[in-house]
Amino acid sequence: MEFTMEQLIFAFGLTLFAGLSTGIGSALAFYTKQTNHRFLSGALGFSAGVMIYVSMIEIFDKAKQSLVAYYGGPKGYVVTTVAFFAGMFVIGLIDKLVPEGENPHEIHDVGEMTAEKKAKSLLRMGLFSALAIGIHNFPEGLATFVGALQDPTMGVSIAVAIAIHNIPEGIAVSVPIYYATGSRKKAFKLSFLSGLSEPIGALVGFFLLKSIFNDAMFGMIFAAVAGIMVYISLDELLPTAEKYGEHHIAIYGLIAGMMVMAMSLILFSV
Repeated sequence: MEFTMEQLIFAFGLTLFAGLSTGIGSALAFYTKQTNHRFLSGALGFSAGVMIYVSMIEIFDKAKQSLVAYYGGPKGYVVTTVAFFAGMFVIGLIDKLVPEGENPHEIHDVGEMTAEKKAKSLLRMGLFSALAIGIHNFPEGLATFVGALQDPTMGVSIAVAIAIHNIPEGIAVSVPIYYATGSRKKAFKLSFLSGLSEPIGALVGFFLLKSIFNDAMFGMIFAAVAGIMVYISLDELLPTAEKYGEHHIAIYGLIAGMMVMAMSLILFSV
């Protein structure tokens, strides 16, 4: 598969935007005394809705079409399904290797963390969170990059959804580092830099696979990306949305995200 320079720049730009949105989380942490739970809950639910809908309805289907065209009917469908669950397994394994206390997807409230500002473990927690986010963002970056190469509209949707889900991760990194060091600049810089692993992951993944990037490889990557995004939504976004706010706010956000994604796909397919 050959891609134009314009396609590559567009895909990379979206991936960079999604990754560096951790900086938004840092800004929110520094300029709000308390996390707006209801808004964040709805936003995370919305992000999960976008990611689940686009993964199950669009990405999985495109992967299946590509693999069925390459391998034939039954075998192509089997390969798509295996790749989908392989993506879940990979991101689940990454999540398992991150210690629970330093996992950036464990809820971190600005007010609660302020009260713990004298704890000696804050700096360690912030640094480990930055490392964990860096590891998690590699496959997310590849997901955004590949999605944008295949379909710019879908790439924008994926990038926005991942950007929303990166905001709490920015809080998870910046707040403990700030209260451990007293430096907003250092906290913001480390939070911002942790998001860079997303575009780096996209570039590394793309250039490693470029030589073998045919229809079969594309289909398998796309199916794995769908699995990764569904796992992130079910394991990270929805539970965090529940913890940040009321149950129904998260669900309303989820449904709204699915509806917006569905409408965008309908509008751009006409």
